[in-house]
Amino acid sequence: MQIVAEMWLVLTLTGSAFAVGLTTALQFLPMLLAGAWGGLVADSMSKRKLLLVTQALMAVPALTLFALSATGDIAAWMVMALVLARGFVLAVDMPARQSFVIEIVGSDRVVNAVGLQSVLIHTSRITGPALAGLLIAGGGIELCFLLNALSFGAMILALRSLDIQELAPPKLATREPGAIRLALRYVTRTPQLAIPLGMMALVGTLGFNFQVLLPLLARETFAGGATAYSALVVAMGAGAVAGALVTGARRQIGERLLVGAAVGFGASALLAAAAPTLSLAALALVPLGAASVTFAAGINSTLQLAAEPHMRGRVMALYSIVFLGSTPIGGPITGLLSGALGARAALVMGGVAALTAALGARFAFARASRSRVTDPPVVEAGASAEASDPDRGRECERDGSAPVPRSARRRTEHRPGPRSPAPRPRAGARAER
Repeated sequence: MQIVAEMWLVLTLTGSAFAVGLTTALQFLPMLLAGAWGGLVADSMSKRKLLLVTQALMAVPALTLFALSATGDIAAWMVMALVLARGFVLAVDMPARQSFVIEIVGSDRVVNAVGLQSVLIHTSRITGPALAGLLIAGGGIELCFLLNALSFGAMILALRSLDIQELAPPKLATREPGAIRLALRYVTRTPQLAIPLGMMALVGTLGFNFQVLLPLLARETFAGGATAYSALVVAMGAGAVAGALVTGARRQIGERLLVGAAVGFGASALLAAAAPTLSLAALALVPLGAASVTFAAGINSTLQLAAEPHMRGRVMALYSIVFLGSTPIGGPITGLLSGALGARAALVMGGVAALTAALGARFAFARASRSRVTDPPVVEAGASAEASDPDRGRECERDGSAPVPRSARRRTEHRPGPRSPAPRPRAGARAER
């Protein structure tokens, strides 16, 4: 509700599509700059205690916006400054929240938990903008900020009520030089992490800019007001809730789901761009919302399950960077493109980006799968039980180590000489052979 009010307030004060894009960019610029550090903070201390602090701090900009808008002494730069301040808190808050989920429910329920989390988020994206539209139309935009500030009190009470004995926190990481670089190397050497993050980087930068797109689509393309804007947001939120419910009912997330969600995102965005009327555009936004939340929740769950526990905060920080931190790049691009060619052109850009991500990921997943099949680990005579484990190849991918090339394996295999009988392999090695 506050985001809707902020975007509409900036558009009212400036009348500029670029100013709307810049405001969105400022909200997530700190995520791009400090998100990785925020992930390290989340890995190195109690996430529950950290969230108590960040939730309290995020109420401050909301209260300030309430006071400024209530007195009428407000300018666009003030809104942008407060949005930027909230963004710095969000850079620490979001990695902690994302990686805290698995500590509450465990790895066997994380897919369902992320799906339920998405249901709650996108239900709020229906009720919040609908209420914001009514308040803005009635001249009470300052109430949007006040209600948001009060909501953080409920979050603080919820965090304090958790039974800490039932949580499963991982071993805390040490804040030392090179910890962030270590996480980057770990991700780039692990295909199960690198491919989904690459998909989100492309789609997040060029496709997930609905905070910029929807007000411009309502006002510039269809000549509507706050009611039209709320209708578009509600339509997309309804589809998102449906997609979140489907995702939350699953027990596993696979590569096909990620690729399929990206294809659905791209096709729906192109349909919305071609819609001639507001009602048809709203109708096209329903499947777009479903595909967007399926895509984002699927990648979120994949990363939480694939990441090592002591790296989870930093991995989820990278997810937050490519999901939200890419907005400072994509937001202004979307605003400029919409100002020059219209909001439809920006929708086309997002649709093409999603289809490109789906195609690239399809080939990347296939290549990673072929690598796992054609380059299995070698069981040498006298090898340890860990080397004879058929899951060792997957462990290599998780810890970032590279499989031994075939040529190297041929050179290093044990070849007993004529005077040296071959050592008896262990039971595990015989079974593997």
